[in-house]
Formats: sequence, C-alpha cells, structure tokens
Amino acid sequence: MSNYYKLHTLNATQSSRPVYRALRKVPEITIFFWIVKLLTTAMGEATSDFLVFKINPYLAVTLGGIGLVLTLLLQFSVKRYIAWVYWLAVVMVAVFGTMAADGLHIQLGVPYIVSTTFFAIVLAVVLIAWYKSEGTLSIHSINTRRREMFYWATVLATFALGTAAGDLTATTVGLGYFTSGLVFSALIVLPAIAYWIFGLNEILAFWVAYILTRPIGASFADWLSKSRSIGGLGLGDGHVSLGFSVFIILFVVYLSISHIDVKNK
Repeated sequence: MSNYYKLHTLNATQSSRPVYRALRKVPEITIFFWIVKLLTTAMGEATSDFLVFKINPYLAVTLGGIGLVLTLLLQFSVKRYIAWVYWLAVVMVAVFGTMAADGLHIQLGVPYIVSTTFFAIVLAVVLIAWYKSEGTLSIHSINTRRREMFYWATVLATFALGTAAGDLTATTVGLGYFTSGLVFSALIVLPAIAYWIFGLNEILAFWVAYILTRPIGASFADWLSKSRSIGGLGLGDGHVSLGFSVFIILFVVYLSISHIDVKNK
C-alpha cells in the first residue's frame, strides 16, 4: 500500500523572484508515516479533551496556541526533515486543531454540521491558494518557505475538519465513537481503490486519505477514553493521551535511528 501513497514531484512554474530554498522538510510517505499520523490524531483528541476539561478552557487554548507557534517556529528553523521536530509540530497541530474545532461547538454553540462545512471551506481555500501560487500540491515539492507555510496551513485545516467530521458522525448522526471509527476506516480505503483502479490523481488521493486519518484516530481515542454511559470504554482522556504518546515516542525514535522515512538517506 505504501507505493500507492508515494507521491511524485510535479513540475511547477517557479516564481522569478529569489525564494528561500531548503532540503525537503517532510518525510517520505511510508507505512510508518500513516501509523504515526494516526497515533497523533488520537493523541491530539485525548490531550485536547483532557486539558480543556481539567483546566480553564481559555487557558488550555492559549497554551495550545503557544505550543503550536513554538513547535512550528522550530520546524521552520531547521534546514531539513528531522523526525522528532516534524512530528512534534504535527502533535501540536493535532492538539490545537482539536481545540479549534471543539471550541466552536462547546464554547460558541456552533453545530457540528456548520463547523464541518466551515472547516471544509477553509481547507478548500488553502488548497486553491496553494495551487494557484505554486502550481502543485505535492508534498515532495516542499522546498521553499512559502510552500512550507501552505503545507502547514493545510495540515492544520485537515485536523480541524477531521475533528468536526468525526464528532458530527459520532454524536449528531448518532453512530457512536466506535462505529464512527469503523466508517472512516472503511472510507479511507476508497481513495486507494480509486487510485489503483480508476487512476485517481495521486496527490488528491493522498490528501483525501490524510484528512480521513483525523476522524479515524479521534473516534477511536474517544471510544477508549469516554465514559461507558456515552458509548466509550471509560479509560479516561489522560490515560489514553499518555498511552498514545508513548507509542508516538517509540516510533519517532525508530524513525530517527533508522532514517527509513528519509529520501536518499
């Protein structure tokens, strides 16, 4: 399946202005990429819920925003892909993206169908702006500062959209956390089938799959952590967050040592 998710750099028209160029700042798309990505989505869901309900929600969002800014600054400051730096940024995007989506519903009372639509529009705007500016959405072309900014804006939008969509199916539609996770797990197979059989554009297939990892991870994290009265196993947000964090650390350590996700290592 990893071959399906491997993207190829597309030729794009470059701006005539001098631009910042660097080595690629993102990992190769291997099975480990998808494993860690799913773990971060689950960890982000549990961690966000733990912080929001254990401390003042406004303080939690503020701390999440500060953490996001600091990790992105670190990611932008390095000259090449470094596993722990990259995935630390993804983790903070997961935490803050969840807070952003949940905040609209819990604090402002925005229905999940509205927030899901809103974040879908935000994502579409970011992707359109990225393509119009750079001529490609390939993550294998993340070699300028501007493309890197578009990339992380897209990642943040996908996390917020996936969070809202997962909550929409689990609560508003009434599927429950576990069933919702199964539904999105089935849906993520569709872009693979469309790519293999019908020749779906590989970049489109990648981003569709990327979006769907969010509600998969979030749904199963909620199923593990939430109380039995609302369809969960009752393990608690803190315990689930800690458990997924341990797995993330183990995989990132392996990636840092093996460099299996670095092209031309």
